Amino acid sequence: MSGPPARRPRVAVSRTALPGGGVERLATRFDVTAWTGTRPPAPAELAGLVQGCEGLLVLGSDRVDAALLDAAGPDLRVVALASMGYDAVDVAAAAERGVVVTHTPDVLADTTADVAMALILMARRRLPAAMDALRRGEWGAFRMDAFLGLDVHGATLGLIGYGQIARAVARRAAGFGMRVQHHHPRRREDDELSRWVPFDELLRTSDVVSVHTPLTEETKGMIGTAELALMKPTATLVNTGRGGVVDEEALLTALRRGELHSAGLDVMTDEPRTDPSDPLLAEPHLVVLPHVGSATEATRAAMVDLAARNVEAVLHGHPAPTPLPGTPSLPRRM
Repeated sequence: MSGPPARRPRVAVSRTALPGGGVERLATRFDVTAWTGTRPPAPAELAGLVQGCEGLLVLGSDRVDAALLDAAGPDLRVVALASMGYDAVDVAAAAERGVVVTHTPDVLADTTADVAMALILMARRRLPAAMDALRRGEWGAFRMDAFLGLDVHGATLGLIGYGQIARAVARRAAGFGMRVQHHHPRRREDDELSRWVPFDELLRTSDVVSVHTPLTEETKGMIGTAELALMKPTATLVNTGRGGVVDEEALLTALRRGELHSAGLDVMTDEPRTDPSDPLLAEPHLVVLPHVGSATEATRAAMVDLAARNVEAVLHGHPAPTPLPGTPSLPRRM
C-alpha cells in the first residue's frame, strides 16, 4: 500500500499582484500561501501569514525582523527579497537562526540607471515646472528668461557608490558628454568610465551628485547639512539609492535658501508619502518620484522570477543563486 502523499514545503508570499510567472511556478512545486489584501500586510498580518512556512518571498519594503522570523518558526530556511536593497531585513537575526536571505542584483541596474538619468535631466532642466505651467494654461508669449535650467552636457557627474547601478549611470552620462568621477568607501580604481576621488572633493567639484549606496549604519544621513554646504550652489543632487542616506530636512533647507540648484529623489526616508501637503512634494526645485526606479514590466518580472528561483533552489537543497553579500547560500540546517 502506498502511504499518504508527501507534504509539500510551504511558501508564504507577501503580495498577490506580482509581475511575471515566478510565483505561479512556485505554486507547482510548493504549497504557496499569498497575502490577498488590497493593501500591504501590517506586521501582525504578515506574522500570521508566515507561520509554519519554510520559504518566504517578500518585497523590499516588508520588515523582516526577529519577531517575524520567530513567527515563521524553526522550519524557515529562506527569505527571498524581490528587491536589490535589504535594509528592512535584520540580517543578523536571520543568520542567528540559520536562515538564508537573498536579493535580486543584476536584473535592475540598467532600468534604475534610466530613472537616475531622467531625474538628472528633469531637475537640472526644470522640466516639471515647465510642464506644470503649461497645464495651468500659462504658456504665453515666448520669453528668453522662462524656465532657464542648467546644461547636462559637459557637466561633471559625481557618483556616491560605484556598484552596478552607478556604473550603468556612468555609461549613460558618457553619451551626454559628462565628465564622471566616483567615490566608494572601498576604493574602486579608475576605469574607462570614471575616476575615483575623495568624498569631499567629489562634493565640491561635481555639478551633479548621484547617490547609489545602500542604507547602513555608516551611510545613514551621510548627505546632511555639512555635505550639502560643500556642494556648488549650481549643483543638482539625485538619489535613487535609499531615502535615509539623504537628510531631507537639510536638503529642503538648502534648496529654499538657494544653496543648491535642484534635486531629484526616487526614494525617501519614510515611504509611502501620501500627504499632498508634504513639504517635500511642494518644493519647486525638487523632483520627487514614488520609488519607481525598477518599474518596468520586464524588470519587475525578472525580480520576482529571481526571488522565486532563490526559494526553489534552497528548498530543493541547492545553494541560493543570489544570497546577500557575505552571507551563506545554504541554510545552517537542511
